[in-house]
Amino acid sequence: MTSVAIIGPGAIGGTLAAWLAQDPALSITLCARTPFSGLHVETPDGTLTASPLVLTDPADAVAVDWVLVCTKTYDVEATKVWLDRLVAPQTLVAVVQNGVEHVKPFAHLVPPERIVPVMINLPAARSAPGRIVQHRDGFMSVPAGRNGEDFVALFANTKVAATADADFVSQIWIKLTGNCGTIVPALTLRATGPVWSDELEAIMRGLLEECAAVGRAEGAQIPASVIEDAIQRFRNAPEGSSAGSIHADRLAGHQMEIDARNGVIVRLGKRHGIPTPMNALLVTLLGASGSPWVTR
Repeated sequence: MTSVAIIGPGAIGGTLAAWLAQDPALSITLCARTPFSGLHVETPDGTLTASPLVLTDPADAVAVDWVLVCTKTYDVEATKVWLDRLVAPQTLVAVVQNGVEHVKPFAHLVPPERIVPVMINLPAARSAPGRIVQHRDGFMSVPAGRNGEDFVALFANTKVAATADADFVSQIWIKLTGNCGTIVPALTLRATGPVWSDELEAIMRGLLEECAAVGRAEGAQIPASVIEDAIQRFRNAPEGSSAGSIHADRLAGHQMEIDARNGVIVRLGKRHGIPTPMNALLVTLLGASGSPWVTR
């Protein structure tokens, strides 16, 4: 039996845990801040329930075959107490987080060759500990190679598609390019569709084109259609819709992953000598809004 521990059983971690727990060949442990009783996840294919082991004290954890880190990007250091107990010489650590910097933040905690970066697209929301709604089918991508293929095999009996991609860099930058515009509704607290205008479209295009330029400098292949598809999605976003986790986090008064979403575009843009004035402006404005946010 393959043992899997999930650090951060929130919307994403809890959904992945519920799917994995349906496979009798897997033993699932959840590493949480507070105790809760079981998982109840509403998915497009019906309701999943599971009763994995829930730990709240790292001292109770033992080494496993796989660790899935599903925390927010600003919580890297908080995972150390768990990783110290869960990681043995054979353990692989999958970092299931937003952004394009999966390995570097964990390299001082886990040998980099045992880190599997994961790009995930899985719309889900948590209403209470262990209570989650998965809005649409999800998919994940990891780098090609033995570790990536082993990660894909974990999800072979689930409805969450996982693939090992030889061009993983393009996958993570395509996702970021499509999502970096969510900083606008996070700032305005409005869905973009009802307030769409030529001026707002120019701002959105600026954000996305800057991201694509930086991603290409990082080696990613980003088709122009990625930008056009995202513009269309923002143009048609209905009133009351959530534009993603940054928007939802601000509405809930939670800390936001600004650095992982837009700050990284500005930072890496400077490294490559690529101007990113639109992203820099909105990062500054959101920081000045009085909402919690994070910088490095």
